[in-house]
Amino acid sequence: MKRCPWRSSKLSQLGESLASVAEQSLAAHQVVLLISPNRREALQHWLEEWQRELAGLVVVESEAATLASQRVEALTYCEHAWVWYLRPGDRLATAAIYYAAKIAEGNPQAKLLIADEDALDEHGIRHSPRFKPGWNPDLLLSMPYTGRAVCYQHAIIPRLSAQQCGEHSDHADWLDYAQVLSVVRRADFSPEWVAHVPHVVYHGHPETVSLSYVPLVQQHLNNVHSQAQVSEGLLPGTQRVRWPMPSPEPLVSLLVPTRDGVNILKPCVDAILDRTDYNHFELLILDNQSTCPETLAYLDDVAARDSRVKVLLWDAPFNYSTINNFGAANAKGSIIGLINNDVEPTEGTWLTEMVEQVSRPEVGCVGAKLYYPNDTVQHGGVILGLGGVAGHSHKHFHRDHPGYFYRLKLVQNLSAVTAACLLLRKSVFEQVGGLNEENLPIAFNDVDLCLKVRKAGYRNLWTPYAELYHHESVSRGADDNPAKRARANSEVAYMRRTWSKALDDDPAYNPNLTLDYEDFSLR
Repeated sequence: MKRCPWRSSKLSQLGESLASVAEQSLAAHQVVLLISPNRREALQHWLEEWQRELAGLVVVESEAATLASQRVEALTYCEHAWVWYLRPGDRLATAAIYYAAKIAEGNPQAKLLIADEDALDEHGIRHSPRFKPGWNPDLLLSMPYTGRAVCYQHAIIPRLSAQQCGEHSDHADWLDYAQVLSVVRRADFSPEWVAHVPHVVYHGHPETVSLSYVPLVQQHLNNVHSQAQVSEGLLPGTQRVRWPMPSPEPLVSLLVPTRDGVNILKPCVDAILDRTDYNHFELLILDNQSTCPETLAYLDDVAARDSRVKVLLWDAPFNYSTINNFGAANAKGSIIGLINNDVEPTEGTWLTEMVEQVSRPEVGCVGAKLYYPNDTVQHGGVILGLGGVAGHSHKHFHRDHPGYFYRLKLVQNLSAVTAACLLLRKSVFEQVGGLNEENLPIAFNDVDLCLKVRKAGYRNLWTPYAELYHHESVSRGADDNPAKRARANSEVAYMRRTWSKALDDDPAYNPNLTLDYEDFSLR
């Protein structure tokens, strides 16, 4: 099915690569190997042996001076539908071509296959398996997560010239990243072009040179006429993309449901008012039958002293979905923020970051990075299927931990985020019918909302650049009596009934990773 162009290097390394192709359970149709003309005579016997071993081996004498130009030349000799680049010394798993062919057959619109991979040490021992998510465009802007294990349909492979690549025309990692970004820039690109191969099919020797990809991603965004600005990310080799703030700045309506609990509510409200650099917001406190004198006095006081605060009364039994739908109906802002009454921003830029992200027309829900008071992660995004329905990513990791392959430090698309701190445009909220009051009065209404938003064609997103503390469910309490447990079981049943396919296959996760824990460990 696939043909693999190679660049000539040390024979021992090249031999390892060719051997891994020869051992494929499903044979490659063609192997294109480029060598320098002045090495042909010295390698003639070695090449003849490999041509007997690999019937489809095509040896091309090339005077191309850079890896970029060698790749372009190799493509002219490729006669089949799919192409895989294999570096000297790297190896394909025995079933690599079989798995890729199987995924391509099951996804007839696919033109780009992204597979899982691992690394080889100096002794050829495999380590550090990298189980990737499926198509994740914001993660791709944050880092080259697609890696080396990318199989292209021949017709869409970009021919990157040495001039286009500049000083990086001999750096394979840079070229791999540039090629994927170039495919994404095509006017006819569709997410359906991308399919994920959830098997470790590529074993590679890590590069020793560390590069900054900021210029590459900036040029990519410039080419698609974006005004976004790219800078170094939180970790080497990663990027942060700052999206332009709309002008004029949109009004954000922050909805904070509460019932009594002034000891929780006051730190939350005061922190939002005092630590938020973005000033164009209204804070709607949705008071659900508070009776505590201290709480009532605080509500009167904060509304009187800050014009951004309004207290709306909801005189009915607690239903999280109903209360927030009521708040949204009374919101004046074009952006709605669902905010728990037990969160506190850690720095002033949290809302600016979330507004910039949610103002992108393709983005639906935007979630934040939340910490427990002991500086461990409470929410690194939501992973579907954890515990049967959904759970929080990287729970209890230290706030400085990079996460599984840096994911705690990277903006990325996720299927869902928690409504403890969630922003979305009011038009999108109304388009999908808001929160489900009937079936999800307490739990999973945020996951349901996010899945409705995703189904409507938007991308949900999580950012590590909006950080807040979260005293999880302090005000509501746990499901610790028969009535609460019955309600919780009903909500689980509804989610399984309504979203079973989505819960069983989260494209932002990987089927090789556990659904029992939040730590990205293996199943």
